[in-house]
Amino acid sequence: MNSFGEIFRLTTFGESHGPALGGIIDGMPAGLEVDIKAVQQELDRRRPGQSAIVTGRQENDRVTFLSGIFEGKTTGTPIGFTIANTDQHSKDYEEMRHIWRPSHADMTYTMKYGMRDHRGGGRASARETAARVVGGALARQVLSRHGITVAAYTSSVGPVTTPLPYSSMSLASAYDNDARCPDKDVAEEMIRLIKEVKKKGDTIGGTVTCVVSGVPAGLGEPLFDKLQSRLAAAMLSIPAAKGFDYGMGFDGCGSLGSEMADTFIPDGNGGITTATNHSGGIQGGISNGSDIYFRVAFKPVATLLRRVDTTDDTGRPTQLQARGRHDPCVLPRAVPIVEAMTAMVILDAFLKNRTTRL
Repeated sequence: MNSFGEIFRLTTFGESHGPALGGIIDGMPAGLEVDIKAVQQELDRRRPGQSAIVTGRQENDRVTFLSGIFEGKTTGTPIGFTIANTDQHSKDYEEMRHIWRPSHADMTYTMKYGMRDHRGGGRASARETAARVVGGALARQVLSRHGITVAAYTSSVGPVTTPLPYSSMSLASAYDNDARCPDKDVAEEMIRLIKEVKKKGDTIGGTVTCVVSGVPAGLGEPLFDKLQSRLAAAMLSIPAAKGFDYGMGFDGCGSLGSEMADTFIPDGNGGITTATNHSGGIQGGISNGSDIYFRVAFKPVATLLRRVDTTDDTGRPTQLQARGRHDPCVLPRAVPIVEAMTAMVILDAFLKNRTTRL
């Protein structure tokens, strides 16, 4: 499926080496001023070719809005947009026309559709996420009007992990370095590790942590449409994502219940809060007003710049020497994608919640 969301809904189109990517956004409230520069800034954070530890593909990723915005404001009608592809090196993939790359979607797309676009992975390429970033950037502008913020950062690369909790770091500083980690010393270690791995023609994975602050209590649905379920589905739709946990996550599941219970206490302003936030801001599938925080695990990129064993599409054993420009680690460019998908989930839940209470 190519659409995401219920009330705030993004449909994307395009392939890695096609003329352009793009999308259509439905459900954007009317009359809101749109900061086009802020949308472009989010795209710039995701775009390739911005540092020595990401792919060398050079794309400006300039977004062109085609509809739904008039005189700087949303009209309430579908917002259409495109992002041109300008630096495709399709010839780098000619050898892969009949060869299936290990751990890629080459085989599965062929089995499903009977054919595939071998140029850069076609629709399966992470290049598609540029359209998601546009949707997320617009969603963030709506959320900010209601005091809701979304911030993600690289929390680990291989064995290099920041030991600091998110609450003790300035998350806005994550974009001050190429690793996208607000812990400056750890960021330098991450960058060194990625460069070492890249020199060997190898890749490495890690985790991105995301924090949503200012979320009111009551967002989300019971049972099959829990808020964490929507977040998990969004995160696991990102290319290379392999895992999701929130709040205490897997680490806390080996603890005692007495250690993980979030005791309710007065908040000092006439309301109620919790003494701890092991629940990650969500209880029973519904936000409780505390920060929502979660991690997304990303695998090492499957494309290795070294010779690997595989088969062609007839089943004949062969070897592949990948060419082209590829990320040795997806984490730095995944950070704005995680933020974008999160913003769309939260805005969708926010708008949906307005239909359940008068």
